[in-house]
Amino acid sequence: MQNNHELIKQRQEKLEKLESMGINPYPVRCQRTHQIKQFLDQQDTLLQSKETVYLTGRITSHRRQGRIGFTHLMDMSGKVQVFVRQDTIGEQQYELYKLLDLGDFIQAQGQAVVTQTGEYSLLATEIVLLSKNMRPIPTVKEKEVEGKIVRYDEFSDIELRYRKRYLDLLLNPEHRQCFETRSRIISFVRQFMDQRDFLEVETPILQPLYGGANARPFVTHHHTLDLDLYLRIATELYLKRLIIGGFEKVYEIGKNFRNEGMDRTHNPEFTAIEMYQAYTDLEGMIELTESLLNSIAQSLFAKEIVIYGENSISLQKPFQRVGMLDLIEKYTGEDFSDFNEQKIKKYIQDHQVACDTNAGLGKMIATLFEHYVEHHLVQPTFVVDYPLEISPFAKNHPEHPQKVERFELFIAGKEFANAFSELNNPVEQRKRLEQQVKQKEKGDEEANVVDEDFLEALEYGMPPMGGLGIGIDRLVMLFTNNASIKEVILFPQMKPE
Repeated sequence: MQNNHELIKQRQEKLEKLESMGINPYPVRCQRTHQIKQFLDQQDTLLQSKETVYLTGRITSHRRQGRIGFTHLMDMSGKVQVFVRQDTIGEQQYELYKLLDLGDFIQAQGQAVVTQTGEYSLLATEIVLLSKNMRPIPTVKEKEVEGKIVRYDEFSDIELRYRKRYLDLLLNPEHRQCFETRSRIISFVRQFMDQRDFLEVETPILQPLYGGANARPFVTHHHTLDLDLYLRIATELYLKRLIIGGFEKVYEIGKNFRNEGMDRTHNPEFTAIEMYQAYTDLEGMIELTESLLNSIAQSLFAKEIVIYGENSISLQKPFQRVGMLDLIEKYTGEDFSDFNEQKIKKYIQDHQVACDTNAGLGKMIATLFEHYVEHHLVQPTFVVDYPLEISPFAKNHPEHPQKVERFELFIAGKEFANAFSELNNPVEQRKRLEQQVKQKEKGDEEANVVDEDFLEALEYGMPPMGGLGIGIDRLVMLFTNNASIKEVILFPQMKPE
C-alpha cells in the first residue's frame, strides 16, 4: 500500500505535468448550468432535449478502462456519474482526464445519456480542471457487525472529526444535516423575534469590564490604548443600556466567551440569544420561552414531541414550574425553606457533597440542586424561586426576601434558558454588585464586578422589564438529538494534540 508521502509526490508530479501542458490547475472562472440534483430531477427533459449541461463538483470515484472512463461527481446537492470517451472528448482532453485524481474539482460539459448498464449519466464533451487535490482523502471503510454496518476508518474517531471538520463533512455528508438544521433554527429564532417587534442589535465583544453572568472572563490587551479588555461573558448590561435609552424590545444573537472547563455541554465560546422587553416580568419571559420552543418544534419539525437520547421530550405548552427548594426537598428529603445556613452546611458535610461551605448560602443551595436534582428534570421544567445571593440582577420575590424572581429552564437534565424580572433599582443594584465583589475576594472567580458606567446609566431610570437568555448550541443539541456540544459547533475548542 502506498503511503501518503508517495501519493502526494505523485500528485505534485501530475501538477507539474499539467502546467507543462499549458493547463492552469486553479483557473479563475468556471461555468455551471445545473446543480447535480437539478440534473437528476430533470432526467426526462434533458434526455429528450440533448441540451448542453455544465456540472461542477468534486471527484469521489474515478476509474478508466482503456479509452473510456467513469467518474462520480459530487456537489452539495447530490452525486452523478460522468461518462468519458476519448472519441467524444478528444485525445488532448483525455490526456487531462488521465491526470485527474480523487478529490479534484472539475467542470464537466456534456449531454444527458443512459449508459449500457442503465445508469443516468453526463456524457462529457469537455473537462476543465478547477482545483487539483494534493493530499489524498481518507477512504471510508465499513464492515458488518451483528447485522449492522460499522465504520472503522480513521474518521470514525470522534476527536479527529472535530479537529478536521472539513474532512468530517466531506466523508460523512449526513453530518452536514446537523449544521443545516442549526442554520434553520437560528433563522427561525430571528423570524420569531422580529414578528414580536423585537429589534436585533449588536453590542461590544471587547469590553472594559465584564458582567451580566457568573463566569470567569478571557483577558486581552489593546496596545494602542495600553488597556486590558475582556471578551464578553454576556450581552446583558449593554442591552439594558438600550432599554434605558428608549428601546422597548431588543435582542442579540452572538458569541459569548467564558474561561471555564470544557465538557459535553460546555465550550469556551458559545452562541446565545439574550432579549429584553420593557413593561413585562418573569411571567412574560415564561410565555416567550414556551412559545419559542414550541414554535420551533411545530414550524421546523412538524411535531411537539422530540426524541433526545432515550427520552421523548414534550414541548407542548405549558411547561411545568417548580420551586428550587421544593425540588431539593423532593430529592433529599430535607426541608431547607427556612434558609438555615448551618443546617445546609451540616447536610453538605454529612453527605460529603463537593462544595466550598464558605462560599455562601446561595452557592450551597445551588450545589445541592446541581448534585441531587438537575439530572431528574427530563421534561421541560421552569425552576423558580432562586436564592438572592446567586442572582444579582433579579428583582426580589414579592413574598420572600431571600428569593428572587428568576427561572432556569431545564430539559433532559440540562439548563437551556435563564430569565429574570430585571432589577431596576440602582441603589439595590449597587449593593448587590458590591456583595459580589466580596464574594470574589473570598475566592469566587465567577463573581461579578462593579460596573460604574452601567450603574450610572441605571440611575437615569430603567422601566420594569423581563430579560431572557437561551443557549443556541444546546437548543440545536435538543432538536438534532446530539449529546455533545461539539457535534453542533463546526469548530469546537480542542486540546492541543
